[in-house]
Amino acid sequence: AAATPLRIRGGGSKDFYGQQLVGALLDTGALRGVTSYEPSELVVTVRAGTPLAELEQLLQGQSQFLPFEPPHFGAAATVGGMVAAGLSGPARAASGGVRDYVLGLTLMSGQGRLLQFGGQVMKNVAGYDVSRLMAGSMGTLGLITEVSLKVLPRPMAEATLRLEADQADALRRLRAWAARPLPLDASAWMRVDGRGLLHLRLRGAQAAVHAACQSMGGERVDAAPAHAFWQSLREHSADVFTRPDDACLWRLSVPDTTGVMPLAGDDALLEWGGAQRWIHAGAAQAQALRDAAERAGGTATLFRRAADGSAADTPVFHPLAPAL
Repeated sequence: AAATPLRIRGGGSKDFYGQQLVGALLDTGALRGVTSYEPSELVVTVRAGTPLAELEQLLQGQSQFLPFEPPHFGAAATVGGMVAAGLSGPARAASGGVRDYVLGLTLMSGQGRLLQFGGQVMKNVAGYDVSRLMAGSMGTLGLITEVSLKVLPRPMAEATLRLEADQADALRRLRAWAARPLPLDASAWMRVDGRGLLHLRLRGAQAAVHAACQSMGGERVDAAPAHAFWQSLREHSADVFTRPDDACLWRLSVPDTTGVMPLAGDDALLEWGGAQRWIHAGAAQAQALRDAAERAGGTATLFRRAADGSAADTPVFHPLAPAL
């Protein structure tokens, strides 16, 4: 073995995320294709270099989808990169994350050995669940070569509601709704033109969605603009993600019971019932943000660095607490 560091890369759509890596490029782009798909079993097995868009198109043909709504961040996004980055979209709080849908995978270790974990059924769990551990591992544990995923049928009905509320009122409403049997699939609060707006997406049976619309109130958004809105949050193309060159994009992960965080301010975007908060702040505020996140029982991640290079030396991930 040459003992040469490797930099694993799929489509490169998430190169901005995580630590700046060095090493010989190991491109998985040629490792593509669906090896098994059983629509009736809700399981698909694909090679790591398969374009994510290609997989979603296949599932669409069977009225199925990936409920965790993985962001692409570019046309070249791959299934392996999706698992390695471990990122989920607006439906994460209701539907679960990437790790919840990984049934099994094949991994090449640093010694060049092919290792298989899990399988193609939910109950195939014996010993340590390494398959799910790979979600969000950023390629540090090995090269994912193939992955089996659980998929779900598309919901029968969908509706998006929009109502005006300040941040504190939005959080209060979300906590109250979370205690009720509502088909609430996604939520997002942000300030638009000086107004606080709370968007809610409902998915499920037609009767359940209709009843929820009646009880929750607000203005119903037409299907086309509603789809565009949630897609813009999933892909970070919404105006709320636009920031000055000296500002970083920070992702705060906190308990959904957390109230208004002064450091986040009214310019924050709140998703996942308040459990995920996106804010713009310079590298100089890194420690203050992380202290605030820790006090709330969460973490602060430097998701995108400032364009002017001012955050080059700022740690990306929240530092771990000292070992006991």
